[in-house]
Amino acid sequence: MNDTTSTIVPLSGARGPKPVSSVASRPSEVAFNRSELTQILNVYGRKVASGEWRDYAIDFARDKAVFSIFRRTSEVPLYRIEKDPKLARRQGAYSVVAATGQILKRGHDLSRVLRVLDKGLRLVEG
Repeated sequence: MNDTTSTIVPLSGARGPKPVSSVASRPSEVAFNRSELTQILNVYGRKVASGEWRDYAIDFARDKAVFSIFRRTSEVPLYRIEKDPKLARRQGAYSVVAATGQILKRGHDLSRVLRVLDKGLRLVEG
């Protein structure tokens, strides 16, 4: 007969700490911070309230973050708001890209770049 003994290991210690080398070697993602998302969602909310836009998607990758805006869920995005830190020193990290791929506005200041989406708003005096 076999005589086996069991050792109980708590789950918290079963995995052990993550090796520092795997965390350091993994590239981080580019993302929008809270103030950037607030600015983007303010514009998005106004357009949804006016009935122009209906859906959005957010994608984070190693090289850029993208906020895509849709008129309907099943369509291609009308606009993409992109954050590309590699372009921050030259042309600006932020850009608004149309469905055709044309860059409508690019710059260092997100609020100024987002103004291209609000150019249809005008004050009407009666």
